Amino acid sequence: MHHDVLVDADLDELARHGARVIAAHARDAVTARGRFTMAVSGGHNPWTMFRELTSCDVPWGQTQIFQVDERVAPRGDRDRNLTYLEDSLRGVDADIVAMPVEDDDLDAAAARYEQRLPARFDLIHLGLGPDGHTASLVAHDPVLEVNDRMVALTGPYQGRRRMTLTYRALARGEQLLWLITGEEARSALTLLLAGDATIPAGRVHAAHSLVMTDLTVA
Repeated sequence: MHHDVLVDADLDELARHGARVIAAHARDAVTARGRFTMAVSGGHNPWTMFRELTSCDVPWGQTQIFQVDERVAPRGDRDRNLTYLEDSLRGVDADIVAMPVEDDDLDAAAARYEQRLPARFDLIHLGLGPDGHTASLVAHDPVLEVNDRMVALTGPYQGRRRMTLTYRALARGEQLLWLITGEEARSALTLLLAGDATIPAGRVHAAHSLVMTDLTVA
């Protein structure tokens, strides 16, 4: 798929720009349909962007935020994406629909979360790992081939199982917003932009895609 690319070596400015992009999509979606639905990933680099978002003109009362993926860990654990998301959005009335990874029956929990997903996402934020994974879609994990569900469980990865949106769910995104930073991501970014489906991220498709990065890729 085609990716628009925005490069800025200033990470703070990149975060501010990303926040402005999200806010603009939120306003447009609420004007057009009365609601803005977004799904957000974790990782190490989006939290400044989400903190910047709290200073933007966002119709929070009509905004619903889902999780793209989450580690199976107790609430409040520093491994949880939710911990950082709630901290980043502190002070705004954000409707965050958390993945129920604390449930005893995780398969049933994933099925319930699927039932809460919207028919479409106005925007999905994604990251990119050095190994080419995105969301918790990791190379060689059976979750890559799940096409009958929109939410599924992975095997252990970096010490934790994960709950993740599948490719089928990510295809509901009208706009993808990739935030990809750090030299360690350069090789994977090159493959993503080339449309290389040998990495998990290269198999994600949506109507529109914007890659925001501090890396210059030929």
